[in-house]
Amino acid sequence: MKKEKEHVSVLFMLLGMLFSVCLIMANVLETKQMAFGPISITGGLLVFPVSYIINDCVCEVWGYSRARFLIWTGFALNFIFVMFGALTDAIPGAPYWHNDEGFHAVFGLAPRVAAASFVAFIVGSFINAYVMSRMKISSKGRHFSLRAVVSTVFGELADSVIFFPLALGGVVPFEVLPVLVISQVILKTMYEIIALPVTIRVVRFIKDYEKEDVYDDGIDYSIFGLRMNK
Repeated sequence: MKKEKEHVSVLFMLLGMLFSVCLIMANVLETKQMAFGPISITGGLLVFPVSYIINDCVCEVWGYSRARFLIWTGFALNFIFVMFGALTDAIPGAPYWHNDEGFHAVFGLAPRVAAASFVAFIVGSFINAYVMSRMKISSKGRHFSLRAVVSTVFGELADSVIFFPLALGGVVPFEVLPVLVISQVILKTMYEIIALPVTIRVVRFIKDYEKEDVYDDGIDYSIFGLRMNK
């Protein structure tokens, strides 16, 4: 008897690759803080919201279980990157290497930043996917734009509230942390809104191409498990 195999599409695989790359880049870019007038942001703002947009697309088309698989896959690949970065940073440089300080400034802080981002990412991503899934059921598939924005607000708020105190506490002044949290949530939500026209077209294309539009009726919303239910 042949065992039934789980298959993933090329589009799902490409989205998964982009999702993981965004997470890896965000960990490094988060080590730089930038200020535009009274607004303080980190470099991760440039790329991290893309992971939430991809999460929305996957959850909308393939459902919560596929989003769960994507989240844990991104987590694992991000962890591997950070561990090898930390290992490389710990190994003494060659006598002719004179950039230890610059390399350590990024990868020396990366383990702490990564630990904070791992926790924040898991909580924020699963909240985002859960809200997206439940709102799709309650709205009977309507109002995708509203669902995408609301799920992002909940997910990014949880992410930022967890991440910044853990990652940057003691590195940046304490009074700056609330400003970072609030500004990041607002800016990332604006990012989602600006990107909505593209996100809507991408979702429509994937649904038409894949002939998929999953509703998560009666599923288990546990964050554990890698099985991709149909």
